[in-house]
Amino acid sequence: MNNYKQVYKIIKKFEIIVIARHIGADPDALGAQFALKNIISRLFPNKKVLAVGNPASRFKFFGNSDKIEEHDVSKALCIVLDTPDIKRIDGVNINNFKYVIKIDHHPFIEKFGDIEIIDDEACSTSQLILEFAFTNKIILAKEEGERLYLGIVGDTDRFLHDYTTPKTFELVSKLLDMTKINFTSLYKILYQRPMAEIRFQGYIYQNLTLTDNGVAYIKLTDKVMKEYGVDSAAAGNMINDLKFVNEIIVWVFLSEDIKSNLIRVNIRSVGPYINDIATKYGGGGHKYASGVKLSSFEDADKLIEELDELVKKFKLNENI
Repeated sequence: MNNYKQVYKIIKKFEIIVIARHIGADPDALGAQFALKNIISRLFPNKKVLAVGNPASRFKFFGNSDKIEEHDVSKALCIVLDTPDIKRIDGVNINNFKYVIKIDHHPFIEKFGDIEIIDDEACSTSQLILEFAFTNKIILAKEEGERLYLGIVGDTDRFLHDYTTPKTFELVSKLLDMTKINFTSLYKILYQRPMAEIRFQGYIYQNLTLTDNGVAYIKLTDKVMKEYGVDSAAAGNMINDLKFVNEIIVWVFLSEDIKSNLIRVNIRSVGPYINDIATKYGGGGHKYASGVKLSSFEDADKLIEELDELVKKFKLNENI
């Protein structure tokens, strides 16, 4: 049986369905989550469908998170999206549920679902939700189309990354034809930024450190971010902007998060795969885009050293 059809049959069996995603939600996680919530609620209005996780204030457009405290989930279904491992699930304990489904496009880390749909060649989990909808002949509503389109755009960085495939374009073309969304107007939701972030971006460019091997990095302290009026998430919003700099092969933004007492690390690459090193430090992600949370800048120095050695070996192998 096609896995997407099996998922649909299981959804029909449960009266309470909780949809979760990873911590530090991005447009793909949110787009997939709230689109799926809307699809199920629209098709089955008598079901209780909850989307859980810490609010993402920058992306309020996608929807508001629900709380599950008042619900008994021992007989409920949990659908976990865009999350390869248990420790990164935001807002739920999957052990409390009767049944768990995982739908994800990250490289496999661990099994935790009764059914797992994993396609690490897909550009995004939003693409997988599109496949789920089309496989089950679901006609998408406009708001569902908007969220899934933004999820795909967010994870592909406007279709720039190499895991954007012909299949991605085929699915998006069908999405646009079905929903007639005004996709150009949606970009403002992802890319409109306040002047404070633009000035902060200038600070980053002026203060990047570049190693001889081609690793660029910057340590952003809480003091600096307060001076520019931004938070620890701001750097993550602009990290992809260094993709086309000749001298940079791997780049790292390290942002101090005082509230959580940790260092948020965003890593990108146009050369070697970086996700194995990210996983080693307790993070994870894709081959060319990963993230880590560290306890100190001293740990960050060790991470940067390993990335620098990785790039050095990569350049030797590639004769760069």
